[in-house]
Amino acid sequence: MEGLFDKIKKDVKKGFEEGIAAVKQGANVVSVKMNELSAERKRQYKIFNLNLKIQDQMNELGGMTYAVLDSRKSLDEDKKIKAAFAKIKKLEWQLSKIGGKRIKAVSAKKPARKKK
Repeated sequence: MEGLFDKIKKDVKKGFEEGIAAVKQGANVVSVKMNELSAERKRQYKIFNLNLKIQDQMNELGGMTYAVLDSRKSLDEDKKIKAAFAKIKKLEWQLSKIGGKRIKAVSAKKPARKKK
């Protein structure tokens, strides 16, 4: 009888150890995947922020350009416009370094006409 209990005890211990090893391996795989997903989300967040900054700078550039053109001055002579353009180019360069693409501004569409 003791031989049977010893064999059962060894089998249970072996199964338990294999189960623990499988759980540890699964936990490691989950940890690696979570790190990969976290890194990708961080990259996407950076891309989103850079796109927002580019859009803000373009809006600012448009306002400055309008003001200069309204005052009948030359755009080539305005240092603020050149600085804003340079900042946009720098942001676009940063975006390209992390593998992102610039999101184009969506223009507002005119409402569709009702057919009579």
